[in-house]
Amino acid sequence: MSPYIQILFRALGAFVIVLLITRMLGKSQVKQLTVTDFINAVVVGSIASELVIDLKQSSLYFGFGMIFFGLLSIIAEWISLKYRPARKILEGEPAIVIHNGKILEDNMKKILYNLDNLTMQLREQGVFDIGEVEFAVAEPDGSLSVLPKSSTRPVTPSDLNLSTNYQGIASELIMDGKIIEQNLIQNNLDKEWLFRELEKQSIKKVSDVKYATLNTDGSLYVDVKHDKLDHHTDPTDKISNKK
Repeated sequence: MSPYIQILFRALGAFVIVLLITRMLGKSQVKQLTVTDFINAVVVGSIASELVIDLKQSSLYFGFGMIFFGLLSIIAEWISLKYRPARKILEGEPAIVIHNGKILEDNMKKILYNLDNLTMQLREQGVFDIGEVEFAVAEPDGSLSVLPKSSTRPVTPSDLNLSTNYQGIASELIMDGKIIEQNLIQNNLDKEWLFRELEKQSIKKVSDVKYATLNTDGSLYVDVKHDKLDHHTDPTDKISNKK
């Protein structure tokens, strides 16, 4: 058999095994990668790559190794579900990195967590001022949970005892310059309506639209591929040489 054909079949087999292992471990394995998950993912990935290109060894050896490490991951998940002390060892524990607007450097050192990662993850949570944070907790999966100070939290309608209208999920109508016709039909709309709405926003071609959604209140959100900004803010530390 041609080596290329062997690689083709081995690659297909490796893909199927890795896919099955991932599905058996559940969605949390992909979304929330713990240290144990990361180790097993690296090992299984390494064995899979060897399975594909190392034609001198039997594919059964590599397949057995991948399945074995997959079973180890499943056993580790089961143990962590049953025994909390074991879960702390396998998955780690959360650590407070900000308390009442103050950065806890000692806690950050213990988990090897630097200030750049902290500020980046705060921005991902919509926080640009550390002084506005009551608590920030570094989770075992690498995410950051943030509790803003009560004085900086936005006022909600429930705080004012106000009733609100239903707000559902927006429907995607255009993605990467392509109309999603099925979503138009589901909303009892047609392309002519969409073209008229785009013209109202001075958009002549659908191909110019990166993303467009229909909100539940009937409004159309549109983002074009080439935005014209009056001012661009650069968050990096680049130093301009222009005088």
